[in-house]
Parts: sequence; structure tokens; C-alpha cells
Amino acid sequence: MQDTTNNAVWRQALAGSQMLLVAFGALVLMPLITGLDPNVALFTAGFGTLIFHVVTGGQIPIFLASSFAFIAPILAAKTKFGLEQTLGGLVAAGILYILLSGLIRLRGTGFLHRLLPPVVIGPVIMVIGLSLAPVAVHMASGRAGDGSIELVPYDTAILISMISLLVTVIAAVWAKGIFRLIPIMFGVMTGYSLSVVAGIVDFSTIAAAPWFALPNFVAPEFGWSAILFMIPVAIAPAIEHIGDVLAIGNVTGRNYLKNPGLHRTLLGDGLATSSAALLGGPPNTTYSEVTGAVMLTQNFNPRIMIWAAVIAIALAFIGKFGAALQSIPVPVMGGILCLLFGSIAVVGLNTLIRHQVDLSEARNLVIVAVTLVFGIGGMVLGHMEGIALCAVVAIGLNLVLPGERESWGKAIHEQQTN
Repeated sequence: MQDTTNNAVWRQALAGSQMLLVAFGALVLMPLITGLDPNVALFTAGFGTLIFHVVTGGQIPIFLASSFAFIAPILAAKTKFGLEQTLGGLVAAGILYILLSGLIRLRGTGFLHRLLPPVVIGPVIMVIGLSLAPVAVHMASGRAGDGSIELVPYDTAILISMISLLVTVIAAVWAKGIFRLIPIMFGVMTGYSLSVVAGIVDFSTIAAAPWFALPNFVAPEFGWSAILFMIPVAIAPAIEHIGDVLAIGNVTGRNYLKNPGLHRTLLGDGLATSSAALLGGPPNTTYSEVTGAVMLTQNFNPRIMIWAAVIAIALAFIGKFGAALQSIPVPVMGGILCLLFGSIAVVGLNTLIRHQVDLSEARNLVIVAVTLVFGIGGMVLGHMEGIALCAVVAIGLNLVLPGERESWGKAIHEQQTN
């Protein structure tokens, strides 16, 4: 009996390590782009996932880690307010999730349908991806994310970045089984190997790093300007969260919006995001890649995600591991980001297509057009700009302009009449 129990535990631990592997590429890529510590990101991903499972009663096989939706706002906020106040704004973004979960518990999900229909969600998500396009191109070309300095000669950088991109695309399209879920890993390993051959990897930091070290935790500071800048950004990831909960419910055949309830899943996500920012880590979000791995393996046991979280926390204390991650050259990440950032924009486009939102309707055209230009163009109004501003503008236009039904699109109308 004891042997059977031990075997079950080892199987769960192995499955958990596999889930972490699926999430790993995106998990560490986000802090590397934004200048945060990847070891802290590993710790806060694991810690946040454990918080989520405590809040939801350990019922959902979900893993939480670094959210790409916050990359552009973090880069902009760090320049304007500094790292500590940026983290304070991210704590506030998590609190917004918590407030939304309270509203959902009190009033149900009806108000979300009016506040955040597809015509609002779609263009905001598109802005998140498209506004990051220059960052990807700069990095792929061997420059810093803002294009301010050349880190790697262009000819070397573009060769490495394009091969990294090509390998990632091939893995995403043609790989089979679990390998199809880790295209980022294939791209990074290929690009890193080429970088070693080209002599642009600095191994001195890895050699100097200790084997075991405390992650570089950073305490936040709170300023109203940074808070007001960051809070509206949380709207798109909150909607992404709802979509991920629906997706994992479809995979497992359970309605998690009812049990444990959307209010509890959103509360868990909010607490995970705020706790991550309190420690100097990136905000957390539910990972759809892991949902895909759950579907592929048919392993619906939520305990495997707890194992993934524990392994992530353990890796966070290996100093040489973090130094190795930070040694990844800019072109490697840039090539992969050309695909990832474009994929975010496509998710927003697909939101409009899937719900059959009619863009020949004047009100829908106005909302999408103004949202895209304000977001991508970097419009500034008061203390808000970019993604935060376009989210507020999209919600405001949708509430003010006549024709509420049109904002949901033809697909919803047909569901309501059938």
C-alpha cells in the first residue's frame, strides 16, 4: 500500500515538472524582457499558484505565471515612475481583480456582459500585442527593447533571431504531442546554441553566481500616478482569466464558473498578482499553454499543478539557474517575440471574428478604430496612456454609444434567439 502511494506521488511530481516545462518559456521570458528577476518570477509563479489553489479549494488544474499583457505597461511605468512604484501599481491591479470578484459574488456576471463585450475586449487585446511590435523588432535586430543601444551587431543578431523564430514556428506547427506545447523552449535552446558559437554569450556572470541564493525580492512603493496608470491595464487579463477558466472547464467537463465559482477563481488570481508584486515579481495570469497540456495528457488532477508550483519555488533559489537565464542574448528573445506578440494581437482579432462583431455598424467601427489608434499611437490624456487609456476609452464609448446588442455580435444574437 505504501509503495502504491509513493508511486502515485512520484507520478504526480513528474507530471507537475512536465507542466512547469510547458509554462517555463513564457514564465521566464516576461521578466527578462521587463528587467525583472527571473528567479523572483519563478518564486511568485509557484507561490501565486499555491494561493490560487487554496482559494479555489484545489479543484481546478490551473497554473499561474507571468502575464504578457503587462509587458508594455511595465516598461512604460518603469521609465516614468521607477521599479518600486510600478510594483505598487501592479499590487493595485491585483486588488482590482479582488474587487471584481466581490462584485461578481454580489451581482453575478451580468454586469460584465455590458461592461466588457467583445467589441471592447477584442481591440484592447490587439493593442497589447501590436504596441509591443517595436520591442520585438528592436531586440531581434540586436538592440535594447527601446532601440536606444546596439547590444549585438545587426548581421549576427538578425541571423540568430530569424533562426530562433523559424525553429519556434516549426515546433508550434509540426511538432507532435507534448513537444508541440513547448515551441518557445526549442527556439530558445536553438538560439542560445547559435549565440554560444557566435561568441555573444557572457558566461562570467554564471560562473560568479552562487549555486544557492535568495531571489532578489523588491518591495513596492505606492504612488497615485502609477496606480492610476496601471489599474485599467488589468481589464484585459481579467477577461483572459474568464476565458481560461471556461477553456479548462471544457477540457475536464466541469463548470468551474459555478463551482468553485468565478468569484473565487478571480479572487485567487487577484491575490496571486498582488502577492507577486509585493515581492518584486511580475503579475500572474492563468496559462492557456498548461490547459493545452492538460487536454493532451488527460491528467485532470489539480495536485499536479501544486507539484509544478513547488518545483518552480525550488528552482527560484538556484542562483546559477537565474544567471543562466539572464545570459540569454537579446536576439534570441527578439526572434521568438516576433511570434508571441503577434499571437496576442491575433487573439484579440479572433475575439471579434468568433463573436461575429459587425464592423460595418458605425458604433462598433468607432470603438475599434479609436481604441486601436489611441493604444498603438501612444495617446496621452492626463495620467493615462497606451493600453490603460485605450481600455478606458473602449469601455466608455461602448457605454455611451447607442446599440448595446451590436457590441456582442451576431453569434450572441443567434444563441439568444435559439
